[in-house]
Amino acid sequence: MMTTSKLSLRQFNWDALVLLIVTFWLSSSALLDFLLMPVMYESGMMKGPEFATAGYSIFGIFNRVELLCAAAILAGLLALRQRRGQFDVVASGSQSRWALMISGALLAIAFIYTYVLTPHMGALGLDLSGSFGGQAQPMPRAMSYLHAFYWGLEAVKLIAAGWLVKLCYRDVAATFE
Repeated sequence: MMTTSKLSLRQFNWDALVLLIVTFWLSSSALLDFLLMPVMYESGMMKGPEFATAGYSIFGIFNRVELLCAAAILAGLLALRQRRGQFDVVASGSQSRWALMISGALLAIAFIYTYVLTPHMGALGLDLSGSFGGQAQPMPRAMSYLHAFYWGLEAVKLIAAGWLVKLCYRDVAATFE
């Protein structure tokens, strides 16, 4: 006897797409935060005058990818609200609201990274690289606050994205039971 999933060939699985985008975003954030940045720090690149420009370029590009991911997640969840299934995250009103609030928070975090933190940190970094008489300038206190704010938002982003993965995974698993 052949078993088939509840998903026909004509239906698009928005849950799986949202889950794929969230896991891509989580893994790329973890790669950037826990591999790339420590390697750059240990190699001494952060002390060089070119780091401000390189960091601004790396984070500027990654922030745009984060905006695309957040927008795609929100669009996918809104599409799920239009096609309610018995086991979907949107079948439960509270789960649907939580998923939309989480995706909205993720989009807000991506906007803050792109349009607030990265430009300010880049500007402070450029001030650091413009040393007088060949001597490096000490890191301003504002840079420390911006780093703390970044890591706080990063923790919120990782927790929120993990919660969204949990919500969507249940729906994807239920689709194929």
